[in-house]
Amino acid sequence: MKNKLSIVAGIVLVILSVISYTYYQNIFGSAIKEDTILFVYADNDLNEINKKITPYSNKPDYFLWVISKKNIKKIKPGRYILKKGMSNNDIVNMLRIGDQTALTISFNNQDTLEKFAGRIAKQIAIDSITILTSFKDKKFLKENNLTAKSVLQICIPNSYQFYWTVSGDQFRDKLLQEYKRFWNKDRLEKAKALGMSISEVITLASIVQKETAKNIERPIVAGLYLNRLKNGWPLQADPTVIYAIKELKGQNYVVKRVLNKDLEIDSPYNTYKYRGLPPSLISMPDINAIDAVLNYTKHNYYYMCVDLKNFGYHKFASKLSEHNKNAREYQRWLSKNGVNR
Repeated sequence: MKNKLSIVAGIVLVILSVISYTYYQNIFGSAIKEDTILFVYADNDLNEINKKITPYSNKPDYFLWVISKKNIKKIKPGRYILKKGMSNNDIVNMLRIGDQTALTISFNNQDTLEKFAGRIAKQIAIDSITILTSFKDKKFLKENNLTAKSVLQICIPNSYQFYWTVSGDQFRDKLLQEYKRFWNKDRLEKAKALGMSISEVITLASIVQKETAKNIERPIVAGLYLNRLKNGWPLQADPTVIYAIKELKGQNYVVKRVLNKDLEIDSPYNTYKYRGLPPSLISMPDINAIDAVLNYTKHNYYYMCVDLKNFGYHKFASKLSEHNKNAREYQRWLSKNGVNR
């Protein structure tokens, strides 16, 4: 009898051990089969979250069980990294405290605040309207001496770390902080030496960037426009006219050639009609373009035209007669190739 009892007790012990081990493995053992990203939205319930995790887990049935035992009713929205080997307990603890992994957001060359907001909205949880509302907040603009058009200048093209659930104001304020950090003592002193404000430097940089994509040319182009400004000449920058055209025709309107009639558009952005810099930047200049203005090349050029023998680059001239010759060649090339608008 004692032997039988011992055998039964042994069997029971083995069964309990197996059950305990199984429970332990399902709770604390490796569950995630491969690295993946889990997006949890504010309106996702626990079952929906479990469905998102299931394809990447070899112990999916215990995720909800662990949550129930920890009496968790709601998961914090966010972008979570599920790493290979994580247990259900690890996942639940991470989601419970909202332990998100920041993501890298990058942007450049956005012509308008609306385009910028649309690009950012594709990378974080908030929509473009929320971003626009934040950037155009009247109190924020007034406090920082900005306008709805010039506010784009606080967005210095770069890569930034944000949580996926960042709010519109948090996103805007961090960019403002980075903008202020960007304008360090060295850059401020160079702007002062030019007799220009930060806004004016960025506005000119936006024109320089639109004129040439070649980094080596940008300080030369910046010097050319500074020569014109110093001598009271109109900038006569085609990119500003194109900006004015798009304000009238819409941002999707394609302009490959500026026509004589375009030069009569009555817009403060038409630098053929109005002297000095336009009221604000015409696009988002990158760091290279900004630094090209601050570190411009000193020369006696006042004119520039596309170099037909070296596309992407320009011919620079000091005299109008020389420029007119270059311009006629370029205009003939445009007409020959059917570039009429």
